[in-house]
Amino acid sequence: MKDDTLIVLWTSGDREVALNMVLMYTKNAKGKGWWKNVTLVIWGPSAKLAVQDKEITSILKEMAEGGIRLEACKACSDRYGVSEELEEMSVEVKYMGQPLTSYLKDGYTVITL
Repeated sequence: MKDDTLIVLWTSGDREVALNMVLMYTKNAKGKGWWKNVTLVIWGPSAKLAVQDKEITSILKEMAEGGIRLEACKACSDRYGVSEELEEMSVEVKYMGQPLTSYLKDGYTVITL
């Protein structure tokens, strides 16, 4: 399973990076079958952007409906005051230090954007 699983770690608060790389690639990776299992991890400033930018919010909802797993770092989303809003968008909000460490140690393909 991990051979066909992609973990995308999204940390940038830059809207252009989100729209023209992170979300585009992640959505296509699942939608076009490049990867069977795709998880987008929202961490740091991306948490704030995810709820404040309506276009990005809409794309994230489409991604969740399309089978992409959405996770967010609770420590970060709490700092930005957006945890509840992320949860309402079908994002699993949890402390991500240990899960990310496990993804890396267990040999999953992890890219950071």
